[in-house]
Amino acid sequence: MTAMRVLHTSDWHVGRTFHGRDLLAEQEAVLTGLADLVTAEDVDVVVVSGDLYDRAVPSGEAVETCVRVFGALRAAGARLVVTPGNHDSAARVGAFGEFAAAGGLHLRTRISRLHEPVLLDDEHGPVAFYGIPYLEPDPARQVLDSLPDVPGAAPVQGRGHEPVLAEAMNRVRADLAGRPAGTRSVVLAHAFVVGGDASESERPIAVGGVDTVPGSVFDGVDYVALGHLHGPQTLAEHLRYSGSPLAYSFSEARQRKSAWLVDLDADGLHEVRRHELPVPRALATVRGRLDALLAEPEYAEFEECFLSATLTDDVRPVDAMRALQERFPHAVHLEWQPENGRATAELRYSEAVRGRDDTTIAEGFVADCRGSEPTGGERALLAEALHAVQVAEVRE
Repeated sequence: MTAMRVLHTSDWHVGRTFHGRDLLAEQEAVLTGLADLVTAEDVDVVVVSGDLYDRAVPSGEAVETCVRVFGALRAAGARLVVTPGNHDSAARVGAFGEFAAAGGLHLRTRISRLHEPVLLDDEHGPVAFYGIPYLEPDPARQVLDSLPDVPGAAPVQGRGHEPVLAEAMNRVRADLAGRPAGTRSVVLAHAFVVGGDASESERPIAVGGVDTVPGSVFDGVDYVALGHLHGPQTLAEHLRYSGSPLAYSFSEARQRKSAWLVDLDADGLHEVRRHELPVPRALATVRGRLDALLAEPEYAEFEECFLSATLTDDVRPVDAMRALQERFPHAVHLEWQPENGRATAELRYSEAVRGRDDTTIAEGFVADCRGSEPTGGERALLAEALHAVQVAEVRE
């Protein structure tokens, strides 16, 4: 039995950095590699469910990277359906959409047209791909309320994402009901569905404290390709997050980045398979004293990883990041949590400075930050700085 095969991806975030490190090369390597998967698995359609870019105004380099990736996927034989997420500018992503569709790139970015599907055929008939862009509640409400009435439609009531997304799906179902029997359906949506697990790298989409939507909003379609959450997740057989193709925070270190291969046969959803993606550079976290991290052989396996280190030295080491990067060139994050607990002690500012002169306060600040008293040379430097401030104040 043949079927239409869909590759579900999302949250590419092209142009994103990782703790200041450029990721364009890694992103292009993983995303262009999807072309090999398209060829090997005879994929018909690749969908991107939002957050194509990491910012509303992507850099020229990010745009060029996307162009090359799209070109590789089209050359491998796949058509593409893309909808914007909360990081994207819908207008920019959708620019020249009518022209792009002629080449097999379908950009579904307009709220006013979310009920108009991309229709792609296989031997069983049409498959309707509905792209629901990220719906900022107030602007989306205005657009949806201005559209002509359809069966099941109603003015949007309430705040947050659920009311506008529910109305968007009402319009999708109304359109689907008017199509020939047997038309199968795929919805692309960018939202936080109840039951999903978040990570640290997603931008919050809460409005008035309401950010989640129930999975039941999407009832009535064959498959829902979700975007927004960065970990691959299955909320129901037909309701899934693909997650991001790369890890964008250390909270994602244990996630196995992947994409879903979705097969639609004559009766609708037939099978979904997970395909794990390559990891250009692994993430790792270590904890210990600086001298041990720099010398112990047990840490050798992390030398090529993006590294987050927590130092437990009693005194904050001077220039610790530079020292770490001599052994771990991709160390990008550093914290100090001394075993003696000094760094976590809390004291109200008014209590800390009461009855102290400026010199004592400045020296105390150094001691609190580093975990040890300032040296003689540092005391002299602080005194000189304070004197310069006093002279400047007198001149004013």
